[in-house]
Amino acid sequence: MKVKILAALAGIGLLIHQYMIWFYAPIAQSGPVQKIFYLHLPCSWWALISFFVVFVSSILFLFGRKDVFDRVAGAAAELGMLFATLALVTGSVWARAEWGHWWLWDPKLTTALIMWYVYAGYLVLRSTPMGRDRKALVCAVLGIVAFLDVPLVFFSAKLWGSAHPDGLARKGSGMELSMWKTVFAGLIAFGFVWGAMLLTRVKQLGLLARLEAMLVWDDQE
Repeated sequence: MKVKILAALAGIGLLIHQYMIWFYAPIAQSGPVQKIFYLHLPCSWWALISFFVVFVSSILFLFGRKDVFDRVAGAAAELGMLFATLALVTGSVWARAEWGHWWLWDPKLTTALIMWYVYAGYLVLRSTPMGRDRKALVCAVLGIVAFLDVPLVFFSAKLWGSAHPDGLARKGSGMELSMWKTVFAGLIAFGFVWGAMLLTRVKQLGLLARLEAMLVWDDQE
């Protein structure tokens, strides 16, 4: 029931967000291509939130050794990779239009790419043939260590400077109120999408664990 409610809210939220992008938010000086920002930013934020959930769930698993925390960490990591990939793709499209290059080895972009590879390795580890308990333990440790790169992505523009718009934040964004409203509408809409997908994936992983346990039981008999 919760998933259905979140899914319905996500659908409504995405429709409202799209309307605000194309008919409410003004066209920036750089032209219509700037509107990809309203997709790029929510993907970036929800990727970081996903990896934070991996971090917290991994800690809870180490202390409580409850399988549900391992499943939440796995589901959040998958969503984090999905949103991080979308953020990198939309960011590259934006960069090509704004800077004339698909990619710059900039502190913000480089730390984001490193983060992507770290969590890609995390997902590879989760798919390796290893004892369930041992794999959950190893993944929990990696889920905690991997989070070290997330604050670097968040603060890299302020620490080292950046061509990314975050690096100019301290000089003022110059965004109008309608643009900020569109940003927050996107964050809320994508949040509903994220919540529905997370709950669905956690449930799927729980069913998969039960199925694997039944298969092991049958083999033993």
